Amino acid sequence: MRENPKIITNALTVDVEDYFQVSAFAPYIQRNDWELQESRVERNVQRILDLLSKTDVKATFFTLGWIAERYPVLVRDIVDGGHELASHGYGHERVSDLCESSFFDDIYRAKLLLEDISGVEVKGYRAPSFSIGACNLWALDALQNAGYRYSSSIYPILHDHYGMPDAPRFAHRIRDGLIEVPPTTLRVFNRNLPSSGGGYFRLVPYSISRWMLRRVNIQDYLPAVFYFHPWEIDPDQPRVPGINFKTRFRHYVNINRMEQRLSCLLSDFRWGRMDDIFLSQNKPEVLLA
Repeated sequence: MRENPKIITNALTVDVEDYFQVSAFAPYIQRNDWELQESRVERNVQRILDLLSKTDVKATFFTLGWIAERYPVLVRDIVDGGHELASHGYGHERVSDLCESSFFDDIYRAKLLLEDISGVEVKGYRAPSFSIGACNLWALDALQNAGYRYSSSIYPILHDHYGMPDAPRFAHRIRDGLIEVPPTTLRVFNRNLPSSGGGYFRLVPYSISRWMLRRVNIQDYLPAVFYFHPWEIDPDQPRVPGINFKTRFRHYVNINRMEQRLSCLLSDFRWGRMDDIFLSQNKPEVLLA
């Protein structure tokens, strides 16, 4: 029975931000110029909602307050589709770039804004660029004080921009009333390999991504957490000029194949919302501590 990965419901998550808000583009596109960029987030999120509707999949949308403020109908469409609305903060600022008071203001502002627009409780938060780590664990206290019930912000990998490789790989209680649900990794040769989406999913062949997720379902017998961004299904997005080779490669690699791979992923695994999987009273077994 354990050989069938579809007996476990994995968490499908979307980080709702526009292409020009990506952290790697910060040196090239100033925050004050965001309003001047061509916005494509509404169109891309609607494509995702249509795809999820056709496949009868529910997901969690970690949504920027900046986006919600400008596109409230998009927020309501997410909720009306039966999906979970969660917070990606307000202004897509890395936690590592903020002081404690500024971070609290950002996450509290986003939570109130999203709840006011949608009329539903916002329980979850994901830090931009997974920017909570060993040096700023005070952010978890801020999340607890702001009323969040879970975070998905600590990536237990070694990366040049983020990561906390010694952190637990699966959902765990990290504060009273707050759990951390990390993006999924595969443990190989005493090292955590990223296997949960984003640029990694676009870079490696789909068969490898599928194998990694299946190993987590079958070997660890626990849910996986997969993430992607609306701009990743948009090969026609405007190209940002002047970016260096590493940034260009990471952002655009195989972007024209993403939607097809995503369709395969939805078919090959069972998917659901973060809150239903990790906060449900009848599923305490997903918490390791």
